[in-house]
Amino acid sequence: MNAFNKIFTFISLSLLLSGCSDFLNETPNGVLSADQVNDPDKLLTATYSALGNDHYDVPLSLWPYGTVRSDDAYKGGSGPSDIQTFHFFEVSNNILPNFGEVDRLWFQCYVAISRANNTIRAIQESDNLANREAKMGEARFLRGHFYFLLKVLFKYVPYVDENKPVDEYELVSNRALSNDELWQKIVDDFEYATEHLPPVQSEIGRANKFAAAGYLAKTYLYKAYRQDEAEKHAVTSINQADLQQVLENTELVLSSGHTLESDFAFNFLPGSYENGSEALFSVQYSKDDGTKFGRVNLSDLLSVPMGVGCCDFNKPSQSLVNAFRTSGDGLPLTNYNTLNAYSTSEKYDPRLFHTVAIPGLPYKYNSNRIYEESWNRNPAEYSVYASLKENVDPDCDCFVPMVPFYANSKNRIVIRFADVLLMRAEALIELGRHSEALPLINELRTRAKNSLALTGYASGESRIETYQDGINITWSQSTARQALRWERRLELAMENGRFFDLVRWGNAGQAMNEYYGVERTRRSYYANAQFVTDKHEYLPIPEAQITLSKYLYKQNPGY
Repeated sequence: MNAFNKIFTFISLSLLLSGCSDFLNETPNGVLSADQVNDPDKLLTATYSALGNDHYDVPLSLWPYGTVRSDDAYKGGSGPSDIQTFHFFEVSNNILPNFGEVDRLWFQCYVAISRANNTIRAIQESDNLANREAKMGEARFLRGHFYFLLKVLFKYVPYVDENKPVDEYELVSNRALSNDELWQKIVDDFEYATEHLPPVQSEIGRANKFAAAGYLAKTYLYKAYRQDEAEKHAVTSINQADLQQVLENTELVLSSGHTLESDFAFNFLPGSYENGSEALFSVQYSKDDGTKFGRVNLSDLLSVPMGVGCCDFNKPSQSLVNAFRTSGDGLPLTNYNTLNAYSTSEKYDPRLFHTVAIPGLPYKYNSNRIYEESWNRNPAEYSVYASLKENVDPDCDCFVPMVPFYANSKNRIVIRFADVLLMRAEALIELGRHSEALPLINELRTRAKNSLALTGYASGESRIETYQDGINITWSQSTARQALRWERRLELAMENGRFFDLVRWGNAGQAMNEYYGVERTRRSYYANAQFVTDKHEYLPIPEAQITLSKYLYKQNPGY
């Protein structure tokens, strides 16, 4: 028997070896050639794909960092220990440099930047590439986008471009450039994109000239608010030249043909509403595309209320609901945050009903699906509201069950025309040209007033009016600034920019500690919440990244 086994093995091995030459000449599945790896078009597509290469606890929508960390939302979920890292950000307590979620977010952004850099190098090295400058503009737009995310999150980050090999990334200090110099690098990318991208792209979802101009204006607006460089984050001045650039680039967008949607709701509906007149740039999602679940929005997967899915995170705060309250003349209330629940005896800005799901009202405009208190996972701690903008009606074929989770394939807008109007109004106000900002803000308020077609069930509780200088307001620079900042909160609520606005204006500490003071009377887990100025404005540099840099990276103040 042993002799037989040896003979059989010898014969089998001989047969195998005789076929090796043919086998080794075959290209295995999933292996790319050098030409494919260096193909600029394929690399550019891979860079676009990075916009959706995230996860519910590493969301590129930044909802834990721009909304939950602000006064607009509670973390939600089953309780404080459910993704506890995000709970610590909500209450500004026990924030540590070793949080895995923050490290993975840093890593994900730099993977995307590396893809953009590879694309730029491939474009530079290609001899016969059609539309070279436009494709370079797309790559630089995408690189600018990911650096913008890193900048508002961490303030000081290592800047690497196409001239730096990947294996040398760790040799670049996160303090090699000043705060203003880092902003300028991002400006440079968006300026190139604005100059070289076409006004219209042949394929939906690609960045064009006006998306780049809008993002460039946004970058200049952030850059304008100069911060103390001496280990502090206080705003020391507002640069007038940067504000002029905001005006120039928003003017370009205003001339583009982009407009406000006729109804506020249309920005947050799927299907034919996507990529509409107000959307300058959106992350494109899909389903039924040959993959198991499709290219769905994993960033906002957790915000679905329990009544229709899972897992009831990112829940509008009572403060945000109260912020929509209006006075008898239809203007925001100064002393707004005094109620502990939504009240049908009050009047509200109509945008509330497009932003917040309220018990007893239709969910996502579906009169056959009434949002109930029982849909809330932990109402004792996180109240009874749910976020609407990123969610869809479960009856939509864009609603994708991934049990136990439920995603959707509705696009997520990164920059919309309303934000451009507000950026322009802010620059005008800070330049002392506040009278020119009045019609821009009123344009948004008028649109809000006319956005009742899908929320007729709340028409009795809806009231909003425009600002009228000398009649219902004295329009000075001070009152204009207050109105502008309030308008940004209401118009862009739950779109994950609120906290970054507060930091840019230099009043995050004051706003958050006032918020915590009221919330302690509503939510017991806020008992020890405390925002520390010159620390909590930015995330800690991930400890793992500092270690990988052999301690070249310098930690942010306070951590």
